[in-house]
Amino acid sequence: MAAAVLATINARYVHASLALRYLAANMGELQGETAIREFVLGQRPADVVEQLLALNPRIVGFGVYIWNVEETAKAVAMLKRVAPEVVVVVGGPEVSYETGEQRICALADYVVTGWGDIIFAKLCREILAGHLPAQKIIAGEQPPLDRIAFPYGLYTDEDIARRFLYVEASRGCPFKCEFCLSSLDKTAWPFDLDRFLAEIGRLYERGARHFRFVDRTFNLKVGASLRILEFFLERMDDRTFVHFEVIPDHLPDRLKQAIARFPKGSLQFEVGIQTWNPEVQQAISRRQDNAKAEENLAWLRNHSNAFVHADLIAGLPGEDLDGFARGFDRLYALRPHEIQVGILKRLRGTPIAHHTERFAMRYNPEPPYNVLATDRIDFATMQRVSRFARYWEMVGNSGRFRGTLPLLLGDAPFARFMRFSDWLYGAARRTHEIALERLCEYLYVFLTGPLGVERERAAQAIVRDYESSGAKGRLGFSQTGATTAPQSAASGRRAPARTQRHFHEA
Repeated sequence: MAAAVLATINARYVHASLALRYLAANMGELQGETAIREFVLGQRPADVVEQLLALNPRIVGFGVYIWNVEETAKAVAMLKRVAPEVVVVVGGPEVSYETGEQRICALADYVVTGWGDIIFAKLCREILAGHLPAQKIIAGEQPPLDRIAFPYGLYTDEDIARRFLYVEASRGCPFKCEFCLSSLDKTAWPFDLDRFLAEIGRLYERGARHFRFVDRTFNLKVGASLRILEFFLERMDDRTFVHFEVIPDHLPDRLKQAIARFPKGSLQFEVGIQTWNPEVQQAISRRQDNAKAEENLAWLRNHSNAFVHADLIAGLPGEDLDGFARGFDRLYALRPHEIQVGILKRLRGTPIAHHTERFAMRYNPEPPYNVLATDRIDFATMQRVSRFARYWEMVGNSGRFRGTLPLLLGDAPFARFMRFSDWLYGAARRTHEIALERLCEYLYVFLTGPLGVERERAAQAIVRDYESSGAKGRLGFSQTGATTAPQSAASGRRAPARTQRHFHEA
């Protein structure tokens, strides 16, 4: 029997929940009676409930996020129907704001808002002692960071062997970008670095090599950033991989010198550009030196081995399609390995809501609350941008079409890929579940048709890319003269598939 079970529904199995492990690590005397259960999107609610009830819990705590709120609500509804005596507590960013509007909050017995590390354990003690709090909404408590027990010892050997390990050297963010929940933070709070690195060292000794830092501003304090980079450089082997989210316009020379020492395939940076438009930046309270950000991106691509993933957001208040297109082309010219085209989402609690009327922002009422139209981009055009984003993931970000992309994009990347996106949707009538071979056929038809690329040239580029990806089939348009990709095109270390963090990231 478990006194408490901590549960969440992850986007994929490979994502190990850092939040659940924090809660479990801070349960005090109840830790031995606390179990963690993680599920993945697509599992039947009945199966989730069955596995939870098999532990005979008194309390079940669910971590709720933008990507799992709908499926979690179904599980909570079923759990309360078949086992009403089990106390259900929900917490997480999705239920920390606007609680009165949410079905899952109505279904749960208690809702913890904000920081739950300490308050969840207190709530469990009260419930188990029979002292049920009168209020349903329990405000989180933000203690000094040295009072929070680290969770890293709760990563299992299977987690280390098979999953992404999420870690954090700091919490919070000093910046006020209105689309982000971190804009509500007063500042960033660092954990004691000696204590933190000792924990990461123990993980490393257990065989952990894949670390994803969830710090919103890893390079905010250069001294701390350097110590962390040096920690990994001293232990570097051919399996080490570290992911950081960095501020784009803050890359001092001391940091560059350390970054330049990382071998290929060992370091990944998530660089949030979001928009290059100064007027839009000002409207959403985003501070960014565009010239410095551009300079730093160019340096990362030309003078380091780091894998660069850059973010842009479409649908921001005050930005039209032409402005976003210029921003995409400007970013593409800097050659990041990936460009994630995100669609603005109105995350619950974020200040972006105050622009709703002025810019006629119309959001999806259901998760992920993506913007559907603005005064600058109508609904039909926003649908086109959404398809552009999906197809860009399949073609531009997949890494499978390195030789084909230059033929497809030419000297007008956004305009030509939007043309391809419109054409592809007209031909396929879908944005998902397009087999690689079929996608190659579509690319060939578009290149040799609307774009007028010579057939043999298009075929050779696509076939080389197809074979370099490791695919073994045969493409219908394959020409006799199409050559097999050279070994060098497929060799070398690749950065692991990137995570779905900050749904944003939903």
